[in-house]
Amino acid sequence: MTTIDVNSLLLQMRRISAQTEMPTLRGVGEAAPAAKGAFGDLLKQSIEGVAQTQDKAAKMSAAFERGDPGIDLAQVMIQGQKADLSFRAMTEVRNKMVDAYKEIMNMSI
Repeated sequence: MTTIDVNSLLLQMRRISAQTEMPTLRGVGEAAPAAKGAFGDLLKQSIEGVAQTQDKAAKMSAAFERGDPGIDLAQVMIQGQKADLSFRAMTEVRNKMVDAYKEIMNMSI
């Protein structure tokens, strides 16, 4: 069996990458630069999207109840289901995040 020297392999990969102008590989233990607020911004946008979907469903329902001729029952039902589904998905994401937080908090250091 042959053993592979990780450092020499990384060095060769970096040389090839430099020749082809590809992005460089990070070494072992080097972390990728984190985008500040990327997760928080994404979460905020998702919550706002769910709120907008629910608001649109409520407005369509109210317009249908008033007898607006441009709104039919099928549109109202579809929008209501979209709002329900997006809210349920957001709730599941929240539950998974809470579970992950609890698991991290229970880890010993």
